Amino acid sequence: MLMPTREEAIKFPRGNVELAFCETCSFIFNLAYDSSKLDYSILRSEEQGFSGTFKAYAQKLAQHLIEEYDLHNKNILEIGCGRGDFLTLLCELGNNSGVGIDPSFASGDVNGVVANRLTFIRDYFSTNHSEYNGDFICCRHTLEHIYNTAEFLTSIRLVIGDRLNTAIFFEVPDVTRILQETAFWDIYYEHCSYFNLGSLARLFRSCKFNINHIGKDYFNQYLLIEAKPATRTSNKPFEAEESVAAIAENVRSFSKKCQDSLDRWKTLLHQIETAEKKAIVWGSGSKCVAFMTTLGVKEEIAYIVDINPKRVGSYIPGAGKQIVSPGFMKKFKPEVVFVMNPVYCDEIGAMLKGMGVTAQLIPCC
Repeated sequence: MLMPTREEAIKFPRGNVELAFCETCSFIFNLAYDSSKLDYSILRSEEQGFSGTFKAYAQKLAQHLIEEYDLHNKNILEIGCGRGDFLTLLCELGNNSGVGIDPSFASGDVNGVVANRLTFIRDYFSTNHSEYNGDFICCRHTLEHIYNTAEFLTSIRLVIGDRLNTAIFFEVPDVTRILQETAFWDIYYEHCSYFNLGSLARLFRSCKFNINHIGKDYFNQYLLIEAKPATRTSNKPFEAEESVAAIAENVRSFSKKCQDSLDRWKTLLHQIETAEKKAIVWGSGSKCVAFMTTLGVKEEIAYIVDINPKRVGSYIPGAGKQIVSPGFMKKFKPEVVFVMNPVYCDEIGAMLKGMGVTAQLIPCC
């Protein structure tokens, strides 16, 4: 969510994060989470498709799913479809028809020849949508926003019923990377549920799904799971799954290292401010908000840059910094650029070079 003024952004309400670790299944979740504080029906512009790097990944992923599950002339259901970009891609590449369900979907976002084969429902998914079952069900970066994850996945299993050939695909952030890299900026209130390969697989098995594949992608930042419904629960693990003991050790290490990491970043920001260097953050999404608010950033950072033109001019909640376009860098000429996701360093570096801007890129990793 973005604010129209700096004052509203600074006054934006906050919630507590109190992470808990299950020593039985290795699931991590926010004990202090209160779903009533969030309203996902409020429109926002969260799409990542303006990045060439992300577009290439989405294209590759869609092509893989189409080939793996013969998604040609099929009906596809996407839960948490956002603007419908990925669903549109699946329908374009496989000549499929699609239904997208998302409380924040904005009508008019989807255009092109495939538009007449797409239906969008602005709502939260539930068993009330059982008529939209689909030959294939996908759900990307939604499960981490859901507190009662087993209840949610069970509702999908109920909608599928006895159609045991229906494949499902989920994608979520990898908490193992977050713990190992002490990436505190990847922990924020909207993400109430955090998965590793082991806990994700255990969840799916417990909700009567047989796993076809589970692994990591997008520079090992995302967990991907492909499954089909089963008639009974299974306890058969995949070799890739981390053990509960391994995640427990990562949790202990993160707890010990987190304050040191915060202190290092605060020291760096103080040095930049003392040296009177002009600094910006590239990327205005949740990572940026968590980075800025956790560190208590004030005058050390001047602006936030985002390539999504729909976000330009607004202010990020908490820190109250304004979002500007990449073109603004020609005039501002920053000396330090914090890159919230190191995946985009090359892309950002090339853009800055093209604008004649020489700056130190500091990836958050």
